[in-house]
Amino acid sequence: MSKDQKRKYLKLSGLEPMIVSAETNFINVGERTNVAGSRKFLRLVKEEKFDEALDIARHQVEGGAQVIDINMDDGLIDGKEAMVRFLNLIMAEPDIARVPIMIDSSKWDIIEAGLQVVQGKCVVNSISLKEGEEEFIAHAKKIKRYGAAVIIMAFDEVGQADNYERRIEISKRSYDILVNRLNFPPEDIIFDLNIFPVATGMEEHRRNAIDFIEATKWVRENLPHCSVSGGVSNVSFSFRGNNPVREAMHSVFLYHAIKAGMNIGIVNPAMLEVYDDIPKDLLEHVEDVILDRREDATERLLDFAETVVGTSKEKTADLSWREEPLQNRITRALVKGIDQYIVEDVEEARLEADKPIEVIEGNLMTGMNVVGDLFGSGKMFLPQVVKSARVMKKAVAYLLPYIEEEKKKNPNAAEGNGSNGRILMATVKGDVHDIGKNIVSVVLGCNNYDIVDMGVMVPPEKIIQTAIDEQVDIIGLSGLITPSLDEMVFLAKEMERRNFKVPLLIGGATTSKAHTAVKIDPQYKNAVVHVNDASRAVTVVGDLLNKRSNQKYVGDLKEDYEKFREGFLKRTKQKEYLAIEEARKNKYSIDWNSSDIIAPNKLGIQIIEDLDLQKLEPFIDWTPFFRSWDLHGKYPAILTDEVVGEQATSLFKDAKELLQKVFDEKLLGAKAIYGLFKATTINDDDIEITSGVDTFKFRTLRQQLKKHAGKPNFALADFIAPKESRIQDYMGCFCVATGFGTKELAEAFEADLDDYNSIMIKALADRLAEAFAEYLHEKVRKEDWGYASKEELTNEELIKESYKGIRPAPGYPACPDHLEKLTIWELLQVKEKIGVELTEGLAMWPAASVSGYYFANPEARYFGLGKIKEDQVKDFAKRKNIDFEYAKKWLSPNIAD
Repeated sequence: MSKDQKRKYLKLSGLEPMIVSAETNFINVGERTNVAGSRKFLRLVKEEKFDEALDIARHQVEGGAQVIDINMDDGLIDGKEAMVRFLNLIMAEPDIARVPIMIDSSKWDIIEAGLQVVQGKCVVNSISLKEGEEEFIAHAKKIKRYGAAVIIMAFDEVGQADNYERRIEISKRSYDILVNRLNFPPEDIIFDLNIFPVATGMEEHRRNAIDFIEATKWVRENLPHCSVSGGVSNVSFSFRGNNPVREAMHSVFLYHAIKAGMNIGIVNPAMLEVYDDIPKDLLEHVEDVILDRREDATERLLDFAETVVGTSKEKTADLSWREEPLQNRITRALVKGIDQYIVEDVEEARLEADKPIEVIEGNLMTGMNVVGDLFGSGKMFLPQVVKSARVMKKAVAYLLPYIEEEKKKNPNAAEGNGSNGRILMATVKGDVHDIGKNIVSVVLGCNNYDIVDMGVMVPPEKIIQTAIDEQVDIIGLSGLITPSLDEMVFLAKEMERRNFKVPLLIGGATTSKAHTAVKIDPQYKNAVVHVNDASRAVTVVGDLLNKRSNQKYVGDLKEDYEKFREGFLKRTKQKEYLAIEEARKNKYSIDWNSSDIIAPNKLGIQIIEDLDLQKLEPFIDWTPFFRSWDLHGKYPAILTDEVVGEQATSLFKDAKELLQKVFDEKLLGAKAIYGLFKATTINDDDIEITSGVDTFKFRTLRQQLKKHAGKPNFALADFIAPKESRIQDYMGCFCVATGFGTKELAEAFEADLDDYNSIMIKALADRLAEAFAEYLHEKVRKEDWGYASKEELTNEELIKESYKGIRPAPGYPACPDHLEKLTIWELLQVKEKIGVELTEGLAMWPAASVSGYYFANPEARYFGLGKIKEDQVKDFAKRKNIDFEYAKKWLSPNIAD
């Protein structure tokens, strides 16, 4: 910048103004109100405990955060609603709202919703050229109109900037578009130039830090008035577990980056050492790496790191712990999940004990109590606990023959009674999904609860009778598909009718606090608790079975659910709904005369008998895999996460090893059936399919919530040309499965007392099924239908659904009616051709299966049906020629009360 240019400063505000001037030095952004950055914050948002979530924001501000970053991007919450609700609450808290807000999301609709409610001048995090100039410009114009500042990621259509030249290229191009073409205030532009790890051992990563620092200097000198930001903890990821080295690396990096012009960033103050206080020898080694001053800088720092006092980094070959006392060895084996020596140590303990049962009640439970305490305090994560269970089971299996022999010798001797309680766990009738249930069972088992696992598709009468026969203390119900919700309501009613006293736990992907409070809790006068993740299960069960505090806990729980229920029903009643005929008049309208309708290259049904699973690996979306293990964050960023990164990396390594074994030994089978057909919309909401001489009808459901003027009420039928247009349109259906062999593999692992890999193989099969659906959809778009023959999308773009057309699935937001699966099965002959069956509850078996529709119209989009009125349910029942009460049963989760 020339001397005669007057410096313009970034000005932000909450209730109080903030001017980022040369004297400001560095603005620290607090990120604990980010669902990807804080497991606690994510849990509170999921549980709708927004008052407690506000305390996290307050603590950040009190702790010195000058801006707070708010992110609600998680697949299990409504990000838009959560963002608006949380921001509105913050705006009412002057001690929090005094600082500027950073609205952080990868979804534009969430960002814009936040911009509409936040007060003061905020920061949008972020936009980039990744989707091309047109979308970049559209978003930038809106941000300018809202008067916000913006973070620009160094990312374009080619990919992420990972060297000095690319950082400059993308920054300059972005700046030219924003400032020269859009007249965007340059002082409102903040460049995130991508901070990557150093000292990874890979040659291409050597200059990661210095390239960022030099690019920062270039931006500040050549792109007038802009700021530079970044997430500092990434730079030290290679040394996770060694906090003294990481703290030094953060301080050195910041020292040089701030000198170069970096003035905003995310950094944990607890992970910073004062630059001048870093020991000189450590400082030299760290600066050699950060500034890339020596060829052997990485190797020297790795060696030196082992000598740094306070490091917790372990050498895998370090067996010094084997010299420790027996109890220490057993505890360590359980905490670390090491089963190599457990039999040897348990045998030593057995020889020292009077009775073999004492080893379980004493040595093993002492170790498992440590595991429970570490897990409860957030110092251990779910995959580690499951590994601990594997060690525990191996130890108990070794002891069982000795315990049985002891019983024979002394049948009158009192048995050990170390159990904390007996818990029945079951996936309800019609549902085949059990990963979550199995994880909770393992976690509770690790905390000395006896588990009666009834498996999947368990009828209510069997659950009731087993609970009586086994004299259980708690019943836990799990379900993934929406029909499971009604099964849970029925069970609660039946437990009340049978005068049960035991608490009822509710869990599974489709369950929620709202459904539990509104639908289930009123049916059962005793305790009903929604448990949304395994980390809560131990605390909840402990509180329910604590005789001293049980009454107060249950009373508070009932009161909380009653208040929630009243608020929920009040909010529901405040919403206005249209009659179904009125909603149809407001349907989404496509100009069919100009619409781009392309005839498929291959009409009719196609079958894939045995796909090579290795073809699916590039299509895997790993983020839900980590979520299934209670590790929250987006892949690949989760691997470098400050909190769960180390465990996520270990879990990912194990997953990749088992996946490779599946590939090499062909342990799972993959089949698919799909078809493309002539289609037309009739009677507004029905889609008629022609296959040969036969016709089939899909009954779609329409949004009934009263919208703002100009906003349509969608139904999937809107995306197919109506019969009266006389335009030939098309639609597809599919079913893919990768679960053939999963049950047998899981049972083999369980027989080997290996819950960890039993759960792992099911989680991987689920990911492969979703990958197969993605792979097949791409094949259909580019080949069989051919309407996107030149499409070239990355896996990240596929995950973001950047393709043309949609593939909604029965049971999901746009079409929550599972009954339509029956039509897909009849049309494609799914069971007969590829062996995928539907249960009584219309879940697919094997569980690792995906089915749905293909729509190709460029205007087709995903949407949520939301709540509907009973008039549409009656209309739907009439159209399908089924009983109204039967239709109501299947649609009950979507019926507005």
